[in-house]
This record gives sequence, structure tokens and C-alpha cells, in this order.
Amino acid sequence: MRYDPIDPGFFTANRKNYISKLEKKALAIFHSNDEFPRNGDQNFLFRQQSDLFYLSGIDQEDTILMLAPDHPNMDFREILFIKETSEQIAIWEGQKLTKKEAAKASGVKTVHWTKDFDFLLKDLMTCCARIYLNANEYPKYFNPVPYKDLRFANELKEQYPAHDFQRSAPLMMELRKIKSDVEIGLIKKAGEITAKAFERVLRTLKPGMPEYHVQAEIEYAFAINGATGNAYRPIIASGANACVLHYVDNDKMCNEGNLILMDFGAEYANYAADITRTIPVNGKFTKRQKECYESVLRVHDKAIQLLVPGTTIDAFNKEVNRMMEEEMIGLGLFSKKDVEKQDAKKPLYMKYFMHGTSHPIGLDVHDVGSKYEPLQPSMVLTCEPGLYIREENCGIRIENNILITKDGPVNLTEQIPVGVEEIELIMSS
Repeated sequence: MRYDPIDPGFFTANRKNYISKLEKKALAIFHSNDEFPRNGDQNFLFRQQSDLFYLSGIDQEDTILMLAPDHPNMDFREILFIKETSEQIAIWEGQKLTKKEAAKASGVKTVHWTKDFDFLLKDLMTCCARIYLNANEYPKYFNPVPYKDLRFANELKEQYPAHDFQRSAPLMMELRKIKSDVEIGLIKKAGEITAKAFERVLRTLKPGMPEYHVQAEIEYAFAINGATGNAYRPIIASGANACVLHYVDNDKMCNEGNLILMDFGAEYANYAADITRTIPVNGKFTKRQKECYESVLRVHDKAIQLLVPGTTIDAFNKEVNRMMEEEMIGLGLFSKKDVEKQDAKKPLYMKYFMHGTSHPIGLDVHDVGSKYEPLQPSMVLTCEPGLYIREENCGIRIENNILITKDGPVNLTEQIPVGVEEIELIMSS
């Protein structure tokens, strides 16, 4: 594991908080992610299921957590199942966690091999009336292949149709949307590594460099500074590519006179950073580029101050849209008269700014949380206004990670250069 060990008390507290939300005689079950075949005999890089990691700290495949807080046998109230290791596995894959190591990392005292799960499940099912099943309920999550939690849920409902089945997802969202001090520290660490990667780009970017070379510089900095990798597939978009919101080909040339938009973030201990910076390929903004960039920066700085307890992401987005509309008028993209005549269902600003300005961030880069519920202290969100002028081959986005507090917003990634003069000075050194 590349990251420093996390205090198991964090995971113990998370389980205690989750259990406090369960009804009587409940059993909750969480599975690890699948290992997905890539090609031949290769798998994609394994990444743990976020809820399971939040509750156990186990970063290994074939892991199951069962919580039955009212079970008469104290040893059955928390059970962790892990993959049984062997000499053969150690030779081919490396040593897996021992039961003792898993207990130490998670704080769960009862640890069994995964092969014992079916046998113990029968015992727990006879003592429990309500079964809490986990699922990914993020609104934009679509998976054509049923994942492990979903397959298990369908099988269990067939085997035990008389039990009362409940959803874990709403309970997990309530817990995970509020970040503990441990989580805030891990997000900050991911941001610090991301800052080092951006500074490396500022010092190495030159006209004629392919976008994937820029990506390589970022990923090199991630690796040498202890990140587990990208928190998401990075966007390295120069020139007109910056107007493609989810551009990930990263295979074009960074040409003289163009801007390059870079949306990237390190993942550290499964926690994400998510920042975007837009800089001139040659190290110097043109007059028009600077004018557009500073319009976005003004909105960005004002928008951060709106991220306070009580507001909603939905209301925040609407206010940022209004501010961006004013900036677009100032940039000559359309006039106030044009706005007065516009179709209310197709506002003019959407041609140049067509995405939301904020989303929660944490174990998932688009973390759990609702855009309609009031913000609370210790939530962490992005702030990312943008401007995309396709006819000018100009795409600009500025993004930081913001902690909500009762005393006002705190920019967790403020160490990452963002001002025109600061960017130009570093790029010229």
C-alpha cells in the first residue's frame, strides 16, 4: 500500500455511526468491487468499493463485511471476510492480508476467510429480520454489467423472500457527505500531490509537446509523491479540445498560441482531489486569453464565497450562471438586449457554459450528496466555473476543492497557482 496507514479508530467510528441508523434485528452486508478482466489473462487495476473501504479500511479484493449489531453472539456482530492467502498466491500475486493484519487495519475483531461466508450467512439470516443491502445509487452511475453487491442482493432475495430488505445507500450518503477530520486530511494530501504535479507541468510545458507528454508529467509526479494514481481519467485538452467537456484522448499537439485546459487530480488512500487549471502553452496569455481567463477567475473567486451552510448546490449553480452571463456580456459574446429576447428554456449563456459549477468530492470524485439539500459544515465540494468559446478555440475552466465551515469556505487547494502573473512567472523561470 502506497499511503500511510489510517488509524483503525476511523473505521470503527464509521461502523458505529452506521449501525446507529439501523433498525432493530438488522443485518447489513457490503461486498468489495469485482476484479474486471482487461484482456488475455490481465485484469484492470483493482479499486475498492467506496462504502466497504469507508467502513473497514480493507483495500483488497474478495472482501465482505457483515454487521449484525443485535446478534446474541457478540462475535457475530461485526464479521470481516477476506481472501484466504496461500503459498501459491504469495508466489504469483504477493502476500495477501492475514486475519491478524485485517483485524488491525479495520478494528474488526472477528475475521474469517471469504470461503466461510455462505455458512455463517445462514446463521445470521435466522437471527435477523431486516437485511440492509448496498448499491450504487449515484444518479449518473450506469453499469450494464451487474456488480457484486447487486448480484448478491438478487440472489439473497430469491433465497429469503420473507425477510424485510432495506437500502443501505441513503444511510451511507448521510454519513459520507459529512467529512471527518481524517477524511479532510486525506483530501488535502491528495491536493498537495496534485499541486506538485501542476507545478511540474508549469516548468516543463513547451509548444510542440503532445498532450500525453503533459499527462505523463502529471502521473510521474503522482507516482513519486505516493498517490495511488489518478482519481479519474485526466483531461489534457489544448486549443479547441478544451471545448470538449470530457475530452480524454490526450493525443493532440500543444501548439504555440493555444491555451491548455487540464482537469486532473491525485487519489490518495482512495480519497480524491479534483482541480482544473488553464494555462498558455507558450507561457504567456494573449490579451484576449487573459480577458477571458480573468472573467472566469472573477466568477470563481466570488462563487467560492457563496459555498456556505444553508445554501444548496442547485441554488449555487443558478447564481453562478447569472454571474457568468454578466461576464459573457462584458466579453462581447452577446448583449443585454439579446438576453432580454432569449428563450428562457435555452438561455444564451449555455452556449458558452453548459455544466454545473459544483459537486461533492471525497472517496468518489463525484461523491455522494444531493444538489437540493442544504450544505452543512464539513462537506467538501468543487467550485469550477468555465467558459468555452468554440469559435475562438478557447476553453477555460478553473476548479478548486472547498471545505464548508460555519466560519466560511476554506479552499483546500489554494496552494495551486491560479493568478495570471503567478502562472506566467513560474512558466518563464
